[in-house]
Amino acid sequence: MAKKKAPLRVLMTFSEVAPFAKTGGLADVAGALPSALRELGCDVRIVMPFYNRFVEKIAKKKLSLENLLVPLGSQMLAADIYYVRLDDGVVVYWIRRDEFFDRSYLYGTPKGDYFDNFQRFTYFSRAVLALCPEVKFKPNVIHAHDWQSGLVPAYLKHLYGTEEYWAETASVFTIHNIAYQGQFAPELFSLTGLPANFFSMDGMEFWGGINFIKAAIVCADVITTVSPRYSDEIQTKDYGQGLEGVLQANRSRLFGILNGADYKEWNPETDPHIAANYSRQNLEGKSICKLDLLREVQLPERLMNRPLLGAISRLADQKGFDLLAVVLDKLVAQDIGLEILGIGDDKYHKMLTDVAHRYSEKVSVELKFDERLAHKIEAGADMFLMPSRYEPCGLNQIYSLRYGTVPIVRATGGLYDTIQPFDPVRGQGVGFRFDKYEPESFWRALTEAFAFYEQPETWRQIMQNGMAMDFSWKSSARQYLDLYEKALAGKEKAADSGQEAADSRQQTENRRQ
Repeated sequence: MAKKKAPLRVLMTFSEVAPFAKTGGLADVAGALPSALRELGCDVRIVMPFYNRFVEKIAKKKLSLENLLVPLGSQMLAADIYYVRLDDGVVVYWIRRDEFFDRSYLYGTPKGDYFDNFQRFTYFSRAVLALCPEVKFKPNVIHAHDWQSGLVPAYLKHLYGTEEYWAETASVFTIHNIAYQGQFAPELFSLTGLPANFFSMDGMEFWGGINFIKAAIVCADVITTVSPRYSDEIQTKDYGQGLEGVLQANRSRLFGILNGADYKEWNPETDPHIAANYSRQNLEGKSICKLDLLREVQLPERLMNRPLLGAISRLADQKGFDLLAVVLDKLVAQDIGLEILGIGDDKYHKMLTDVAHRYSEKVSVELKFDERLAHKIEAGADMFLMPSRYEPCGLNQIYSLRYGTVPIVRATGGLYDTIQPFDPVRGQGVGFRFDKYEPESFWRALTEAFAFYEQPETWRQIMQNGMAMDFSWKSSARQYLDLYEKALAGKEKAADSGQEAADSRQQTENRRQ
C-alpha cells in the first residue's frame, strides 16, 4: 500500500491580516488565501506582528512561548509568541514586542511613516524564522508578502539556508504593489545581520540605499504578482518604479496570479449589511438596496431612475482621482448621482468636500473607512468607478461584478484582466474600459455606460453577465500550489547541482593529491 503523501506545510508572512488588522487589500488576501490553501490540503500557518490595539480586541489568543530571542544588529531582543487556531484550521502566530508594534497605526501616522519602520520589520522578518523551530513547524515553503516581509527570502538564502533545518525550504514572494518598496538609508544595513556583500548591485542595494523588495526579488525561489497583466507591466519603465531591470533579469521566476474574492464576505445573496438580498436570477432586491443607499447618504429619491455611481477608494492620484477632478463638473452636470467613500490626500478631501457642498442634490462624500457602508455602496450603486493610473489587481471591481454593479475601469493590471468590455453585437462583456490615461478617454467610457443604462434590457444583460463571473480563491489557490511545487523542484535541482559541483571539486582535489 502506497504511503500517504504528507500535506504541504506552508508558512505565510503578512504585515496585516483581516479581520485582525487591516489598511487595505493585502489584509483581505491574507484573510482568504490561507483558508483556500487549507481546503486544498495544505497545512497553512500565518505569522504577523501583534498590533496590541487592534488584535487584542478580537483575538482569543494563547501564549505559545515567552522570551524568544531575536537578533537585531548586535542586540538580542525578546519577543512573546501568541497563537490561535481559526475555525478553518489555519493557525495564526503573533510576534509581540510592544515597543515595535503597540502603535496607533500599522505603518505610520497621517503625517508620515514611522521613523523606525526599518527596525520594526527587520525584526519581524528575523523573528519569523526564529519561531519555527520553537513551535515545531518546519515549512516546505515560506510565502512572504510585500516589503514588510521582504527580508524573509534574503534571510532564508543568506543566513539560514545552510542550516539542515532550512535546507529544503523554498521561498515564494508576492509583490502586491511595487510602488511601496521599503527603502531606507544605507547606514542601517548592519542591523540586518546579512553578509556585507549583499549590500551591492546584485543584492539589496538600490541607488545607494536599502530596498526590501529588491532583496526579496533577487533571493526568492519564485516571485509572484497579483495579476498576470501587472507582472508584465512592472517589467516596463512606466510601471516598474525603478525595479524594472531587476524584474526583467529575474523574469523566469516571475508569475502573475490574480487575487480571488472572498464570496463568503461579498455575496448579495447572503450579505447581512445590505437592505435586501438578491441574486442573478432575482434582481428585485437591488432596487431596494439602491433606495436604502440614497437614504443612507442623504441623496434624493428621484435618483432611483438615474445612474448612481459609486467609488470606494484611497483618494490619491494612483486611483485616478486626478482624472475624476478634470471631468467632475461635466459629470455632475448630467442627471446622475455620485457616492464616494474613502480617505487619502488632503487635496482630494478638499476638492470632494467642496463638490459635495455645491452639488448636495447629486454628490455625497464620506471621508472615512466604513465596511458596512462599503457593502451598501456595492449593492446600491448602478456603476462603480475605478479609473486607476495603475492597479496591481483590485478587488472592488470583482465585488462589483457579483453585486450587479457595472464597473467602469482603466485597462491596467488586474482591471484589464477582470473587466471584459461589453460588446452589444455578441451580448458579451461585463463593464466599460478605457485605455489611455487621459480625461477624454475616461469621459468616453462614462458616456458609453450612460447610453446603455438607458436601455434596460441591455443593462440587465450586462449586470447578469458580471454576476455570472467566478473569481473565487479556489482557482488562484491551485495556481499558488503549482508554484509552490515549482519552487520546491527548483530548490531540489539547485541542491543537486550544488552537490554535483562539490563532488567535482572534491574529485579534482583528490586527483591533485
